[in-house]
Amino acid sequence: MPKLSIIIPCYFNELNIPVTSTELKDNEKIFPQDVTFEYIMVDDGSRDNTWQTLKDFHSQYPHQVKIIKLAGNVGSYNAILAGMNYATGDVTTVIAADLQDPPELMVKMYEYWQKGIKLILANRQDREESFGQKLFSNAYHGLMRKLAIPSIPPGGFDFAMFDKQLREEVVKMNEKNTNTLYLLPWMGYEHVCIPYTRRKRQIGKSRWTLKKKIKLFVDSFVSFSFFPLRAISVTGLILGFCALGYGVFVLISRLFGLIQLEGWTAIMVVLLFVSSFQMVAIGVIGEYVWRTLDSSRNRPIYVVEEKLM
Repeated sequence: MPKLSIIIPCYFNELNIPVTSTELKDNEKIFPQDVTFEYIMVDDGSRDNTWQTLKDFHSQYPHQVKIIKLAGNVGSYNAILAGMNYATGDVTTVIAADLQDPPELMVKMYEYWQKGIKLILANRQDREESFGQKLFSNAYHGLMRKLAIPSIPPGGFDFAMFDKQLREEVVKMNEKNTNTLYLLPWMGYEHVCIPYTRRKRQIGKSRWTLKKKIKLFVDSFVSFSFFPLRAISVTGLILGFCALGYGVFVLISRLFGLIQLEGWTAIMVVLLFVSSFQMVAIGVIGEYVWRTLDSSRNRPIYVVEEKLM
């Protein structure tokens, strides 16, 4: 009997969980009868009653529900990795706790898995969100698709189903400061994409702040692309040729008295421009160096405070 592991990262979701858990349990009815289910709910350091609500769900279905409480907030992608560590199913899916992703889509994803497809991605064709949220999301996923992982579907994804083999590979990597789900298409397995419209959040307020979005943006590019470093090299080369050309121009002008040059203003502008570029370049290189240091220290990505299996 195939087992489906459903991982749900939770952060300040005390109001969502009763609704989400009910809908997930109802969703079992549309699957083939031979499928068994396992729910891995990960409390990502919430400071509300999320943990107590998860305990209530666990008490209702103790043989189906595993709940894990992390000591601190480490981000949803690290919480997903924690869930992967405790999953035991033949196939695994990751879904948001706020029901923005439709659980009924799991059935179609499962059918693809039965046909031998090891990775199924539900890509966001559209979003019931504000213009600003759509703009940031489309820019992020578009740049990742163009500069880092070409196999990412248009619109990106946070809702995926994948075989046990892929889950074990991601757990084995144990990477820090990365988009855990994007490791799945990065591995190169054949996959299919199912487009859908992401729902608007109905309950509670999103904790997905601008600061967290910027961190994800930086982490993703540093993890999957060397484009920032290549951009620094190319920009430095261009500036070098510009400086050489300007130097030749100044030398010829002085020798032949073609143009009377006012030196200080031009020099200050050039110095400020080059200095700012150098600081940006050092910052980009520092991001790569910092993540190398963070990985080498071998500290745990998360700390489990409590768990009920």
